[in-house]
Amino acid sequence: MLRRCAPGSPGPRPARALPPSARALRQRLRQCAERIPEAEAVLDLLEKCPEHQKKGGFPVIVFEGLDATGKTTVTQAVKDTLNGVLLRSPPACISQWRTVFDDEPTPIKRAFYAAGNYILASEIAKASTQAPVIIDRYWHSTAAYTIATETSGKVQDLPPAQDEVYQWPEDLLKPDLVLLLTVDPEERVRRLQHRGLEKTKEEAELEANSLFRQRVEESYRRMVNPACQEVDASPSKEEVLKTVLQLIKKHCAF
Repeated sequence: MLRRCAPGSPGPRPARALPPSARALRQRLRQCAERIPEAEAVLDLLEKCPEHQKKGGFPVIVFEGLDATGKTTVTQAVKDTLNGVLLRSPPACISQWRTVFDDEPTPIKRAFYAAGNYILASEIAKASTQAPVIIDRYWHSTAAYTIATETSGKVQDLPPAQDEVYQWPEDLLKPDLVLLLTVDPEERVRRLQHRGLEKTKEEAELEANSLFRQRVEESYRRMVNPACQEVDASPSKEEVLKTVLQLIKKHCAF
């Protein structure tokens, strides 16, 4: 999945961190379907998704960010305020297979999460004909973690800004607004400890490896078409909600 480097070049980096289309995803999942029955099930759901899905007349708003930045609290509050529909990635129909794919090699694991975004897009398309849609993570999360995982070293070692790895897939339904919630690293760790939840593999890596965390956050910031609007989620829940609603009002037509 990584580009081979010519002698004297800086080192490997993602040529294209994720399959660039649903068609490429299906091909990757087919390669492992005989060995992994769950991959066949994901394929079946992916095959049912129409190509080039379009959203309805209501806004689609995505919330991104590391664990413990307040996504769960904020998405629920925005959903209640706007009388919207709350969706998550990966969608409920495949989330029970996360543990299966998390133990697979990285290309297969990433294909699962990327496929989840296309399956989620079908739900978004339907829901956005009836109400505002609030989403807890979408494509940017899948891409940011992939880029950060496949790039070693510091932020400077990431693919340069405007590289194709930061581009939104052409065949994936786009949101109207993407909000990136951020908090101070020490505050985020304090919140995680307060929650007392079992850490995911990636969360453990984020906590143990500050360089990895920095690469994830910087990858989020480099995403384009659509880019992330950054929101400081350190203040009170009420203040963060007020800021978020102001941004939604500014960027989304109701």
